[in-house]
Amino acid sequence: MISFFANIFGYFLNFLYTYLGNFGLSIIVFSIIVKLLLLPMTIKQQKTMKKTAKIQEKLKEIQSKYKNNPEKLNQETIELYKRENMSPFSGCLGAIIQIILLFSVFFLVRSPLTYMKKVDSNIIEQYKIEIEEQNASNTAYPEISIIKQKGNEDENVYINMNFLGLDLSGVPLKDSSDIKVFIIPILYVITTFISIKINSAVDNKNKKNENKLITDGKEEAKPEEEINPMEQANKNMMYMMPIMSISIALVAPLGLALYWLVNNILMIIERFALKKIIKEEE
Repeated sequence: MISFFANIFGYFLNFLYTYLGNFGLSIIVFSIIVKLLLLPMTIKQQKTMKKTAKIQEKLKEIQSKYKNNPEKLNQETIELYKRENMSPFSGCLGAIIQIILLFSVFFLVRSPLTYMKKVDSNIIEQYKIEIEEQNASNTAYPEISIIKQKGNEDENVYINMNFLGLDLSGVPLKDSSDIKVFIIPILYVITTFISIKINSAVDNKNKKNENKLITDGKEEAKPEEEINPMEQANKNMMYMMPIMSISIALVAPLGLALYWLVNNILMIIERFALKKIIKEEE
């Protein structure tokens, strides 16, 4: 399935590359267009988050009233979501799309001759064998090696990977002798933690009163065992995904780190813009 989406994205990226003539610039424009296409869904998710925060009061009352009756608690919770025209799984679609994008772009950047340039597999295999014989070793990214070593000889396997003086075919841990190879990953790490901080601030604001119960008109701390376990899972995921991405960025061609860097910047801009738009609508 990932190969299917990588092929589709490859057609689109190659279309951009045909006009722009630069792999890095094509990735940036590709990222912007994808973000714009997903914007309606993102706006809907943000509104859902706002609405979820507003119904927490009713949800807390249900949790307090039926805390000793799990079956009734689940039933009343489902009814509440139905009345508010919401789904407890409304955020799943966005997460699934992000995972598909993550792995599809990784496939695309790892094998641009297959998914982007659509080079015949026999030609790729022939060049791969030649390079392995010359280097007497296998490489983790054979198509990247083909572009580096055969691109000047055969325009069919040539992709302009030079972006602002950086070689996007470079792999940080493999090409660590060139200090410039770490510029994009470092910028990616910085923007990642900025994004995490922004998301944490928003989540803390939305969930400020979530872990409280209403008892005789007074708020009291919610017992630890009654706190929704999904909250802790979401918090763990918020940190695990960036850590995983950073780890991959260090062993993958720089094109992937560039895509994630651009997405982080767009996400930060999007977060502030949507906050203002939704606030004005309210």
